[in-house]
Formats: sequence, structure tokens, C-alpha cells
Amino acid sequence: MESNSFVNSLPPKTAFIGGIVTAILLLGTLGFIVLGACMLSGSCGAGGSAAPSGYVAPTAPPTGMPDDEFVGPIPPVTDDDHVLGDRNAPVTLVEYSDFECPFCSRFFPTVKQIAAEYPRQVRIVYRHFPLSFHPQAEPAGAASECAAEQGKFWEFHDKLFENQTMLSTAYYSQAARELGLNMQRFDDCVSSGRMLAKVREQYQGGVGAGVNGTPGSFIIAADGSVTPIRGALPYENVKPMIDAALAR
Repeated sequence: MESNSFVNSLPPKTAFIGGIVTAILLLGTLGFIVLGACMLSGSCGAGGSAAPSGYVAPTAPPTGMPDDEFVGPIPPVTDDDHVLGDRNAPVTLVEYSDFECPFCSRFFPTVKQIAAEYPRQVRIVYRHFPLSFHPQAEPAGAASECAAEQGKFWEFHDKLFENQTMLSTAYYSQAARELGLNMQRFDDCVSSGRMLAKVREQYQGGVGAGVNGTPGSFIIAADGSVTPIRGALPYENVKPMIDAALAR
């Protein structure tokens, strides 16, 4: 059967090259769409490579339920958690975050304002959720735990977000020195890598809770009801959620 199509009329080599160019353009368009979705959602998406190999994949939401609405079991707050505010506050904000995530940096002022406006009503719990495509996420998390050993977690936390473009082993030592930490103890802790286990354990807890990007946060009311916060929402958007939780 004869064909009058333009493609069939081209020389084989030309058609082959044209096919490759078309495939590249299609892949580029798809990548642009995915990046745009991340930007619009206000979060660093975990996608299919949220952590190094060996991590458990996220639990799939029930059939028909959007990812943003799925909430799995959230690990209870313990003495090992870093809590900002009154530990006995009726409402808990659990934030799964990544020190290298730009959207987590955008959410940082929201968290600070919540702490200032609700010092006794809301306790803020920071947990690690390092994404694999952020090479400094795990090291920064581990360094913050080394600072926590000397009672300076939140101060170190603030420095990392305020100087996010400087994240590196050298900067962690600089920040520790500025905070007056015992440098030998801090450097020994960082070089040992022993805090990575806690960082990875918290990541796993976030996976089980349904976190699929950072920041991934949850408002837990006194009655146990949970309201998820997906992405770097401004304070004005989070405040009504907190007020609703306080009213329960």
C-alpha cells in the first residue's frame, strides 16, 4: 500500500534524526510541567526518589483519595523530639522539613510567627525529611542533631534556614562556633555520622504519615484530629487552621 505521508517521504537518516529531536522536545516539555507543578504546590516534591536506596516507599493513599488528603499514623511526640513552645500545649504542629529545601525556607517565617503568636497554645515539633536530590539535607540534619546535644538545636536550625545557600561542612562548624558550642565535641559528632540514624528514622516516620514533599506539616488538635498542611503556606492561611484546632 502506498503512503503519501510526509514522514515516509523523508530519507531514513533524516527521519531518524527528526524522531530523536521530537523525543527530546517531548521530554523537555514533560520536565517543565513537573517543575511547574512543584512551584505551584509550594513544596519540594519527593517524587519517586525521596531518599537513598533502602528506604521504605510511602504508603499509597486509599483508592480515590488525593495524595494531599491522605494522612497516615503520625509518630507521637517524645522527649527525643525538638519542641518549640509549651510542651503541654493543646495543639501540636508537626513539621517534616529539609534544611536545603527552598520551600521549607519560605515556611520558616510562618513557623516563627506561629511560635510568637501562640506561645502557650501551640507546640511546634521539627522533624527531618531529607530529599535525595538535596545533597546537604542529610548532613545538615545530622549537624543540627549534634548541636542539639549541646542544647542549641533551635538556634542552629535558625542559622541553617537564614543561610541556606551556605550549607556545607565548613558552614556547620562556623555556625557551631558562632553559637559557642564545644567544637571538639561538635566536630567529633558530625564526623562520626552517628546522628544520621535519627535523621533517617524521622524520615521514615514522615513516610508513614503520608508526607510526599517538603514542607509537610500536620496540625493535631487536643481531640486527636489532624489537619495536613501541604507546602509553604503563609501565616494568614495557617492561622485559621490553628484557631479551628484550638476550638475542638
